[in-house]
Amino acid sequence: MEIEIALLISGITMAFGIYSGMSSIRRHNKEDSRKDGAEMTMVIVKLEGISEGIAEIKTDLSHVKGDIKEITERLIIAEQSIKLAHTRLDEVHETKGK
Repeated sequence: MEIEIALLISGITMAFGIYSGMSSIRRHNKEDSRKDGAEMTMVIVKLEGISEGIAEIKTDLSHVKGDIKEITERLIIAEQSIKLAHTRLDEVHETKGK
């Protein structure tokens, strides 16, 4: 009878150990899942911020391209005007020289 009680106690202890181990594993898995979810959410939020920043940069770059195009057109007009002015000055200079 003593051997049966020892086996019974050993069996109960083993069952309790297995149960404790399994519940511990489940608890750690749940905690890991929560941590992973929180980290993933943080990464997604940061990526959305980066995406918004890139969109703003694209918009600004588009405006800068338009400004450069406008300035280039104005420069061409100014250069043509200067060229005509030089031509007129040369004509006036030639007329005075004769």
